[in-house]
Amino acid sequence: MFEFKRVMVWLVAAAGIAAGQPALTSIQDILYRADGTRFTGTMFIHYTSFQAGDTSNIGQADLTLQIVNGVLNVKLVPTTTATAGAQYNITYNSAGKIQFSETWAVPPSTTTLRIRDVRVSTGSVVGPAPIVTPIQLGDVLGLTSALSARPTVGAGFVTGRTAIINQSGQIDAAAGNLGDCVRVDGSSGPCGGGSGASNGSFADAEVPAGVIDGVNTVFTILNAPSPVSSLSLFRNGVLMLQGADYSIATRTIQFFPASVPVPGDSVLASYRYGNPNNPLGSLTNPQVVCSSVGSTTSASSLTQLGSCTIPAGLLGTGDRVELQFHYSHGGTATGFTSEVHWGSALILSRAGTAADSVLAGKAAFGIYGGGQSWDAQTWGTSSSQASSVGTATQTTTGAVTISLYGQMPLGSSDSVTLRNFTAIRYPAQSNP
Repeated sequence: MFEFKRVMVWLVAAAGIAAGQPALTSIQDILYRADGTRFTGTMFIHYTSFQAGDTSNIGQADLTLQIVNGVLNVKLVPTTTATAGAQYNITYNSAGKIQFSETWAVPPSTTTLRIRDVRVSTGSVVGPAPIVTPIQLGDVLGLTSALSARPTVGAGFVTGRTAIINQSGQIDAAAGNLGDCVRVDGSSGPCGGGSGASNGSFADAEVPAGVIDGVNTVFTILNAPSPVSSLSLFRNGVLMLQGADYSIATRTIQFFPASVPVPGDSVLASYRYGNPNNPLGSLTNPQVVCSSVGSTTSASSLTQLGSCTIPAGLLGTGDRVELQFHYSHGGTATGFTSEVHWGSALILSRAGTAADSVLAGKAAFGIYGGGQSWDAQTWGTSSSQASSVGTATQTTTGAVTISLYGQMPLGSSDSVTLRNFTAIRYPAQSNP
């Protein structure tokens, strides 16, 4: 009686284990070689973890099956009803060599299948389609901040152009002719020669004339560098520094005692210079920094009608900036006031009369070490010309903003409009 109970318990447990196992599909076939003989070797079955159609969890593993006299017989968990991507990667090996590989997608089946019923093309995705759930930006840590830090497209963005970063941190397209070169400040101009020089010439790896004997300190080159800073002088491939290793006057190079070339040394010079057939070719071109229309005001408080920001680093010692502007007066009841500011400095304030329908003016700023000198002129349709001069101490290593303002008297029905203003930079130019 005891033995009978124990056998019954074992059978019930075995039935429970069997009921918990996933269903299997039988694959049975005969494999042949190309010459008609039966295949004998080893079949390796590789698969990654997946969940079967009956929710059974199948762990990643590799199965090895011996094929004798071409007979293949294996039972596998179906993959076509499993999680997406479930498949079997099959490799056939014979005599120690991999003969071929293929992929199987096994469907549920109560009848025995052949290899042709489960073989799929390489790269096919088997199993049910993946579930796609939208992911919100906030679900990805740091993504919102990273996107906010990226530059956005500016109003001047155009495809097929060199990209520059404008003053607002946006991406714009560089302006200019298609053959121009773009500088680090985003401005453009003809290539060849700094600060917009055009039609100049280049001397590359020129050997200066002079005896290399360890005593001679004077050497000459064929042309005067223009600008002088374009000269790159190399001794044995090492760049020499102007003012530290040598000095230059027109075409004459004077080596300092510690840098005098000795026998066996190599001296080479590269530089830009004015084209003798085009003496004006190495001169720099002026650059229009801003040119635009302004706005209108009838307010009794000082109102900015237009501005031009000169980028940081664009102005250097010897540069000159010229500003031209036109105001128009709407009405004849009262006069109006116009002002021009260079950074935080007031450059001019001119009161137009009721009879002035137009007020024009210009101002020029000369950049020198530590400051700027300026002069300004204004005149109207009925007002006489007025002039002023002065100095300013704006920091030109940073951005400098030129602001143009307008103002009407309290209670006036007239208006003042900034019709147009243009700022032009004249780069410093060494005498070629």
